[in-house]
Amino acid sequence: MAPAGLPRLDEIQLNTSALAGAVGITGVAMLLFGLAPAVITSRVGIEPVLRSGTRQSASRRSRLGTEGLVAGQVALALLVLSASGLVARSLIKLERAELSFEPSHLLIGDLAVRYDLFDTQAKQRTLLDGLLPRVRAIPGVRAVSPVVAAPFSGPGGWDGKFAAEGQSTEQAAANPMLNMEVVTPDYFATLDIAVRRGRVFTDADREGAPPVVVVSESVARLYWGSDDPIGKRLKIGEHLERTVSVVGVVPDTRYRELREARPSVYFPMGQPFFPFEPMTLAIRTARPPAELVPTIRRVIGETEPGVALASAAPFGTYLEGPLAQPRLNALLLGVFAGSAVALAAVGLFGAMATMVRQRTRELGVRMALGATARDLRRMVMGRGLAVASVGSALGLLGALLANRLLVTLLYGVTPTDLATLTAVTGFLIGIAALASFAPAQSSTRIDAVVALRHE
Repeated sequence: MAPAGLPRLDEIQLNTSALAGAVGITGVAMLLFGLAPAVITSRVGIEPVLRSGTRQSASRRSRLGTEGLVAGQVALALLVLSASGLVARSLIKLERAELSFEPSHLLIGDLAVRYDLFDTQAKQRTLLDGLLPRVRAIPGVRAVSPVVAAPFSGPGGWDGKFAAEGQSTEQAAANPMLNMEVVTPDYFATLDIAVRRGRVFTDADREGAPPVVVVSESVARLYWGSDDPIGKRLKIGEHLERTVSVVGVVPDTRYRELREARPSVYFPMGQPFFPFEPMTLAIRTARPPAELVPTIRRVIGETEPGVALASAAPFGTYLEGPLAQPRLNALLLGVFAGSAVALAAVGLFGAMATMVRQRTRELGVRMALGATARDLRRMVMGRGLAVASVGSALGLLGALLANRLLVTLLYGVTPTDLATLTAVTGFLIGIAALASFAPAQSSTRIDAVVALRHE
C-alpha cells in the first residue's frame, strides 16, 4: 500500500522483534482477561448464588465494570475514528484544492540535451526557438511553453529576493524569497492561467526592450497592498541592481507545491536574466496527452541532433505524487478506525446481551406488571446508548487533546474541526444503537410466566 518514492521503503519488512512483541502483548492480554473472570468466579459465595438464582448471580459492580470496559472501547474507537475523519477530510480538500490553472489535457515533458553541444545560453535559446514552433505545429497540440521545473518540484527551483522601489535596506532584507519562473508569451495560455490585471508577455518583450515581469496576486499585495501594481517597479539581483516593471497580475498557483499556492514572479524568456534556459516543456493538447507522446518524441528527435524527449506524462501523473502520502495516511487510519469501531460494537452487543440474560427474572416481572415490548426494548437500548454516550464523551475529550498531534498531516481543517467530530460521534452512536438493537429485541421475546417459573 506504500506510495512509490516513500523514503527507505526497501528497509520496511516483517521485523522479528516487532512480531515477537505483538505476539507477546497479545498473549499477556489473553492471559489476563482469561484469568480475571476465573479469579472473580472463585470468590463467589455458594449460598448467595443458590439463594438468588444463577441468572441473578452477576452483581451490580460486575455489570458496571463490564459496561465501563465497553465505554472505554467506545472512547478509543471515537479517538481513532476522529483522527481518521480529519485525515480523510484533509485528503478530500487537498484533492479539490484550487490549482489556478487547468490540469486536464496538459502534458509535461523533460528534454534531454547534450550540453557539450548546447553549452551556452545563446545555443539553448536557438534550440528552443527552432523546437517550439515544430512542436506547436503538431496536430492536436494547442500551445507549448518551456517551464523551469516539473510540477510539484517544491522549493528547490529558482527563488529570488526582491524589493519594491522605495523600500529601505532594512525593509528589503526582511522580504521573503519568491518563486521565479522564466516563460514564453504562450506560457499563460498553455497552463490556462487567468489574467487578473494588465497583460501577459508578448514577442515585443525581448532583449533591448524595457525589462518587465508579471507577478502573482500575493506578490502584489505584499509590496503594494491594495494599490494597482501595474507600472510599479521591483528591484532584483544580488545587490538589487536590476529594475523591472510590473505589466500584469495573475493568481498564485499550486504548480510548485500542492499544499500551498506560491507567490511568484514571471520573467519573459526573451529578456535574458538567468544563466540558462528552462528545458522542461508544458504542452496543452486537444486530445488525451498520452496519445501525442510518440509524435512529439519523433518531431523533437528530428528537429535537432543531441536532443530527445526523455520523459513525458500527463499532469495527473505528477498530481499522484503529493497525494500519495495523504492517501496512505487516510487508508491506514481508516483501517484502524474500522477495527476499533467493530470491536466497540461487538463489546457493546455482548454487554447488552449478557445484561438481558442476567436480568431475565426482572424483565419477566416487569412484563407481568404490564410493561410492553416497547418498554423493554427502550430500557435495553437506553442502557446501551447510555454506555456509548459516556464512552463518546470521554473519546471527544481525548480527541480534542490528541488530535493536535495530527496538525502536520492536516490540510484545510483544524484538529478540533466541529463538523468532523460531530459526524464521527453521530456515526458511532448509530453503530451503538444497531449493536444494542438485537439484545433489546430479544428481551421482548421473554415469556413472563416461563421466566418467573424458571426462577
